[in-house]
Amino acid sequence: MTRTVIESKTKTTIMGFDQPFTVIGERINPTGRKILNAELEAGDFSRVEADALAQVAAGATVLDINSGAVFSNKMAEDPRYADNNFVEPDLMRELVKRVQAVTDCPICIDSSVPGALVAGLEAAEGRPLLNSVTGEEERLEQVLPLVKKYNVPVVAISNDDTGISEDPEVRFAVAKKIVERAADFGIPAHDIVVDPLVMPVGAMGTAGLQVFELNRRLRNELGVNTTCGASNISFGLPNRHGINNAFLPMAMATGMTSAIMNPVALPVGPKKLAEKKAEVEAAGIILPADMDDETFCQMFGLGSTKPRAGKEMEAIRAANFLTNNDDGGANWIAFNKVPAKPGEEGRGRGGRAGGRRRRA
Repeated sequence: MTRTVIESKTKTTIMGFDQPFTVIGERINPTGRKILNAELEAGDFSRVEADALAQVAAGATVLDINSGAVFSNKMAEDPRYADNNFVEPDLMRELVKRVQAVTDCPICIDSSVPGALVAGLEAAEGRPLLNSVTGEEERLEQVLPLVKKYNVPVVAISNDDTGISEDPEVRFAVAKKIVERAADFGIPAHDIVVDPLVMPVGAMGTAGLQVFELNRRLRNELGVNTTCGASNISFGLPNRHGINNAFLPMAMATGMTSAIMNPVALPVGPKKLAEKKAEVEAAGIILPADMDDETFCQMFGLGSTKPRAGKEMEAIRAANFLTNNDDGGANWIAFNKVPAKPGEEGRGRGGRAGGRRRRA
């Protein structure tokens, strides 16, 4: 049975067809996150540390660390900062150290810059996942020797110098080529995690079907684990969580064993909270003066004022249970356990002292 082992200094995550789905948290990535990018340029890693902890609390079993920041202010002072080969190695090294200082969750080192991959590998404790290698010969020659030298698994993305093909046969062929080239370096198939590339279903109606078929072939013909950028499937569509929640269990059933995704439902911000309170007041609803914001959010279906596991995590945990990768449903039960209200901890079900009373 194919098993990909990813380790921190003290914790192990095993990716496999007979294992719980591996959730690779994607939020430590400055791409498209202006505030995070600006903080990193200023040397502030507090948001990185908070994001690491929130993702682990929500159920991530691996944390992706991406160093693709753009330091515009420093670039104006020093032209070397316009080169990612200059920026990313030092940033990746620091990101890895900061994340490892606050959590023992295994990590995934994510960069297109070979120097950043090396820096991350040197700073990592344990056996990280490397992200990524593609089918271009130059990239294979750069990354596969690192995979062999450091004895780590690697994400193999199914595109090459011709780009991303809409033909699933081409994407499968690229994946097969990478697995075969890895074997030339002495890298076993169980250390290759193939990303078959998920296309947006809004742009290509067969995108989901393509991925499901590719998953089956990658599992049955190449015997490799798989991953994807889970939210790609719903790009540009309304109610993206609804699409993602259906896609992930279906992908799992056809052989997908991990996803790079956001496991966290972001907290309700003060602006949205104020708008809802104004709406409630305008409707003539009188609320208790001592009602806290968290209770208000839950009462009116806003979510939570605190980061929590997203709906996609609910779908994944249910699918783990249904595929017998949750022993006795223990994780599902724990996930759905209603927390005690403040002051009622240890009082049994529903906050009643002593729990259920037995008949004499």
